[in-house]
Amino acid sequence: MHRSLTRALCAVALAALAVPAFGQSYPTRPVRMIAPFAPGGGTDISARILAEGLTKVIGQTVVVDNRPGAGSTLGTDLAAKATPDGYTLLLGNISMAFNAALYRKLPYDTLRDFTPVSLVTDQPNILVAHPSLPAKTIAEFIKLARAQPGKLTYGSAGNGSGTHLAMELLLMSQQMDLVHVPFKGTGPALTALLGNQISVFFSTYASALPHVKADRLRAYAVTSEKRTVTLPDVPTVAETVVPGYRYSTWYGLLAPAGVPRPIIDTLSKATVTVLKTPEIRERYASQGMDAVPTTPKEFSELIRSEMAKWAKVVKAAKIPLL
Repeated sequence: MHRSLTRALCAVALAALAVPAFGQSYPTRPVRMIAPFAPGGGTDISARILAEGLTKVIGQTVVVDNRPGAGSTLGTDLAAKATPDGYTLLLGNISMAFNAALYRKLPYDTLRDFTPVSLVTDQPNILVAHPSLPAKTIAEFIKLARAQPGKLTYGSAGNGSGTHLAMELLLMSQQMDLVHVPFKGTGPALTALLGNQISVFFSTYASALPHVKADRLRAYAVTSEKRTVTLPDVPTVAETVVPGYRYSTWYGLLAPAGVPRPIIDTLSKATVTVLKTPEIRERYASQGMDAVPTTPKEFSELIRSEMAKWAKVVKAAKIPLL
């Protein structure tokens, strides 16, 4: 009688843990995660930490495949056209929203050709200046820029990059006129700022942080909704000059459109599990990133809102389409 009851309870427990039959067969082999940027950047870092965590959770190796080129469109297109079986995923970022606004024609449709799984990480930017600039705060900087239209300069990681569009958003809100100096990446732009060749730069947070802490650069404001833990004395743009201003480089996991829902659910649950792990959160934090698990619906809504937001910025700033 006791054994029968035990078997019955075990059967009930197993039934409660069971997933749909389709989901039980996934994954049975390694999963490829395409990172559409070169190794070493934020996308690559986000992808590799997530891949390591997913490997432990789903029981199959998740391999990061770097496919850089054309502002992430090459790797993104490769993922869009992959077989929709859950064995090819994309670690995309905010460039998906930018490119939809900047390119006249993309080889894929951002909304139609992908199924969002979860937001993964979020990294703010920080407005930094050379210490020799007279302005000590962002309010003083804006006053200085307005008094000298067309004289001050700002750097970016390239035309149409996040660092370019984030500054354009600030300029439009404050009626400022600064000269744009595009560089081939964040590194060269920071080097120019350190050499006092440009006035300011909206740098990615992790890249500028060491220079701010060493007093080689002056931090005016961060672009996140709240102040950061590592620089608690640096205010946000929103609390100082532009209420509601927010810009962050986000990274998220997507699958090609058509992947069966049970597989998307499996990936979603596994990703959220990984991103809630203290060790993983600490590893991301050490890179200046916040782990941000979401539902597929929440991530989908973010992508749509970001596309609409940056399309308006590109149009208002009269940035030439590619």
